[in-house]
Amino acid sequence: MGQTLGDIVDRAEAAGIHSFWPMDHFFQIPIAGKPDDPMLESWATVAWAAGRTRTLRFGTLVTGVHHRHPGLLAKFATTLDVLSGGRAWLGIGAGWNEEESRGLGIPFPPLAERFERLEETLEIVHRMFDGDSTAYVGKHYQLERPLNVPGPVRRPPILVGGGGERKTLRLVARYADACNLFEQMDLRHKFDVLRAHCDTVGRDYDAIVRTTFGLLGEDRDLGRAVERFAALAEQGVDLSIVNLPEVHDPAVFDFLADLVGELEPIGRPTPAPLR
Repeated sequence: MGQTLGDIVDRAEAAGIHSFWPMDHFFQIPIAGKPDDPMLESWATVAWAAGRTRTLRFGTLVTGVHHRHPGLLAKFATTLDVLSGGRAWLGIGAGWNEEESRGLGIPFPPLAERFERLEETLEIVHRMFDGDSTAYVGKHYQLERPLNVPGPVRRPPILVGGGGERKTLRLVARYADACNLFEQMDLRHKFDVLRAHCDTVGRDYDAIVRTTFGLLGEDRDLGRAVERFAALAEQGVDLSIVNLPEVHDPAVFDFLADLVGELEPIGRPTPAPLR
C-alpha cells in the first residue's frame, strides 16, 4: 500500500498539482465503499507524504473537530508545517460520521455542540499559530498554557469545510483563510452569502481562498475539462480539489499535467495562502 500511495503522490507532484487532501475518516464512507474497506489515518498519511515530496502542499478534507483536542491539533499542523518547510494547511469542519466515532469510542456531541467546539478550536489554533500562550478558557476547552514551540514556518492556512450559510460560512468569514464547497452547489449564491458575512465582520472577501470539491472521472477530454474548470473560475473558485477514481492509472497524471498547464492563465491573481 505504501509503494502504491507513494507512486501516486510522486506523480501528483510531478504533474504540478497544488495539494494533496486525504479525508479525515477512520472508517471508509458509504459513497466510496464499505466501512471495513481500507482507510488510513489522515494526519499520519500527510506527514508520511510530506517526507517524500518538496513542493506539494498538504491538508485534510476535513478534520472532524471532535476527533482531536485543539491543542494537539495545532501541534500536529505546526509540526507538519515546520518539517515540510511551510507546506501545511489545516482543513477543519464540524464532522458528521457518527458510525466511526461510536465504533472507536470517540465522543460524538450533537451538531450544535460540535459547532461550538469548532469555533473554540478556531480561536485556539489562531492563538497557537501566532505564538500566544496565554490561558484559554472556553465552554468546552480550557488550556492553561497553549505553548506552541517551535512555531510554524508560516501560519498554516485554515480551511473550513461546508456550505452552511448561518454557521459555517460565518466561521469562514471570521476565522478562515479558505472555504470548501461541493462543486455542484449554487456557488454564486454561496459566495454572495460569504461576502455578506465578510462585510459584517469587516473582512476582505477577496483574501479568502474559495475552493471546491468534485469528481474527476474517466472522461479525459482536455477541452471539456478546461471548460469545466474555467467555468468554476469564472464563478469565483480559486482552487479545485477533485476525487480521482482512476488514481491508480499513471496516464491520468499525464492528463492532469496538461490540464494544469491549460488552466494556469485562468483566474484572479494568486491569493496569498496559495503561494
